[in-house]
Amino acid sequence: MEHYFTNSDVKSNLKKISCNVCDKNFVFNTDNGVFSKRGLDFGSRTLIMTLLEQDITGDVLDVGCGYGALGIILSSFFDINVDMVDVNKRAVHLANMNIRLNNVLGANAFCSDIYSDVKKKYDVIVTNPPIRAGKDILYKFLFGARDYLVSGGSLYFVINKDQGAKSVIKDLSECACVEVLKKNKGFFVIKCVF
Repeated sequence: MEHYFTNSDVKSNLKKISCNVCDKNFVFNTDNGVFSKRGLDFGSRTLIMTLLEQDITGDVLDVGCGYGALGIILSSFFDINVDMVDVNKRAVHLANMNIRLNNVLGANAFCSDIYSDVKKKYDVIVTNPPIRAGKDILYKFLFGARDYLVSGGSLYFVINKDQGAKSVIKDLSECACVEVLKKNKGFFVIKCVF
């Protein structure tokens, strides 16, 4: 995982990809060393399609934003302000490029090691967390959200059944109201209110 966090020795190969969500077209710059560089992955798409069925309002934080697809797509469907954070400097650079490329207003991307540089509270936090980074990192993404949500705010995330979804649900249920919103080919979209 060190490659992802530093990118210092990963050669750049900037490419444009496109995707369509609910009849809206999006174009994204991607590059080596960022997650899902060839296109919107199934887990993220499942999360996005589920979120589009929710009432998302206010200030939104996309944690581990990668090149910005999740935050940018949500911004085009909801009247929200989105901050996007990632530890990967290349990903943040791409996310800011993609905010401009997709003419998104009210969005901003900045570097942060999970919540380390986040300075405010949000109505909604969304994430497709980096499962392969290990349980400690995953739990920092998920349990850390409670300190950055307003009272009554919601965390939405996607996780695969085979990557510990049931144990994550059990552990989160000890301190949050947890609801599985969707199951799709092994992916669970989960909502938590702390």
